[in-house]
Amino acid sequence: AAKMGVDDVEVVESCMVAPCQETPRRGMWLSPLDLMLVNRGHTPTVYFYPYRSDPGDFFDVARLKAAMAMALVAFYPLAGRLGMDGNGRAEVDCTGQGALFIVARSDLTIDDFRSFLPSPELRTLFVPRVEDHSPSVLCAVQLTFLKCGGVALGTALHHVAVDAISAFHFLQTWSAFSRDGGAAALELPFHDRTLLRARSPPFVHPDAFSVFCPKLNLSVEPSETVVSKDQVTALKRACVGGDGGRVSTFCALSAHVWRCVCVARRLPPDAATRLTFPASVRRSMRPPLPPGYCGNGIIWLGAAGKVRDVSSSEDLVFVAGQISSAVRRMDDELVPFKIDYFELTEMDSKPAPGCMPETELRVISWLGMPVYDVDFGWGKPLAMLRAVSERARFVYLMDSGKEDSSVRVLMCTAAAILNDFQRLLYASLVLY
Repeated sequence: AAKMGVDDVEVVESCMVAPCQETPRRGMWLSPLDLMLVNRGHTPTVYFYPYRSDPGDFFDVARLKAAMAMALVAFYPLAGRLGMDGNGRAEVDCTGQGALFIVARSDLTIDDFRSFLPSPELRTLFVPRVEDHSPSVLCAVQLTFLKCGGVALGTALHHVAVDAISAFHFLQTWSAFSRDGGAAALELPFHDRTLLRARSPPFVHPDAFSVFCPKLNLSVEPSETVVSKDQVTALKRACVGGDGGRVSTFCALSAHVWRCVCVARRLPPDAATRLTFPASVRRSMRPPLPPGYCGNGIIWLGAAGKVRDVSSSEDLVFVAGQISSAVRRMDDELVPFKIDYFELTEMDSKPAPGCMPETELRVISWLGMPVYDVDFGWGKPLAMLRAVSERARFVYLMDSGKEDSSVRVLMCTAAAILNDFQRLLYASLVLY
C-alpha cells in the first residue's frame, strides 16, 4: 500500500474556540505530579465515527464549536497556555485564548485504517499540529471528513494539564453539550491542585523508593490482541488458585502478559524482571480527592521477581499476587512520599534516549474508563486509539468497545518477538 502522509489531508479551516462565558484569568499552580509531565507534550488520540444519516447535519462544525465553547467554561485551564510564574516554575496561564480547532477533508476512508493500530501516519494525518503554536496550546482537535462519509476526530491534550481520567472527562463533557445542549447533566471539574502539594519540608522514606520507576522510550512495532470475556474470567480464576479470593481484570491480564513476554524474550531464568504501571491516587488519599479532580493524579508502581518465578510457574497465583501487592501498597502513606520525591528532585520527565532493558515491561490500563462515551449526537465511535506509540515494551489495556466485556491488549515491542508473544498469549488462554 502507498504510504500516507500530510498531502492526503486538506485543511479547510483553523481557528481558536474560546469559552462562551468569562472565565478566571490567573496562573494555575501545578502539583509535582503535573510538573513531572511538563515535557511529555501532547497525548495524541484518534476517534473514528462511521457515517450515520439520521439525525441530519452529521458532525455539524458550528454545533461542535458551540459545544466546545460551553465545555471550556468549566474546563477553562484547557483554553489557556503553558507558561511560567515569577520563579521560573511551570504553570497553566489561564488566558481564555481558546482551544485550537481544525477542520479538514480527505479522500481516505475508515477502511484504510481497519487494523486500528497506532502509527506515525495516523498522527500526521489526523492529529492537529501544535508545534507551531508558542506559547503551547493545551488543547487541540482536528475534525477530518473522510471520503466514505465518516469522520476522524483527532485530539491533542497536553499531559501537564490532564491525565487520561481528566481528558476523558473533558471529552465526555464536550460531546454531551453537543448531544444534549444546555440540558446536559454533567460532573463539574475540580481545579485546586494544591491538594497534591508536597509536605513542608518534603520527606521521602527510603523504603518508598522500591516503587519509584524510571521512564525510558524507544520506537516500536505495535500489535493488538483481543481477549474475550470468557478468557478474562478464566484468567481471573487461575490467578486466585484454590483460596476463593478475588483478583481484578487488570491484575489478571497484566500477570498473563508479563509471563508471556518473559518467555517470548527468552530471558535468563536468574534475571530480575519488573512490571511497572501508573495508578490513580484519587481514591488513595485521605480524604479522597474531590470528584472531577482535573489534573494529573497518577503515580507509577512496580512489581518485581525472578524470570523463572514469573515465566515458569504452573499457575498465575504468584505473578498476580506480586501485582496485587503493589496495588495495595498505594495508600495515604505512600502517595505523599511520591509527591515529595518529585518536589525534591524537580524531575525532568523528558524521556531519556536509549532502550529500556528487556527485563522491563510497562502496562498502562484504560480499563473501565469512558473511552467510548464520546457521543456528539451521532452515535459512539467505531474505534478509539492512541495515534502513535513511541514507547517500546509498553502494553495498553482497554475495553474493546463492543459491549461484550472483551479487552484489547495493544503490545508495543520489537517485531521479532511479536509472533511468539501472540502465540503464547493465546496458547496459555486455552489451558485456562
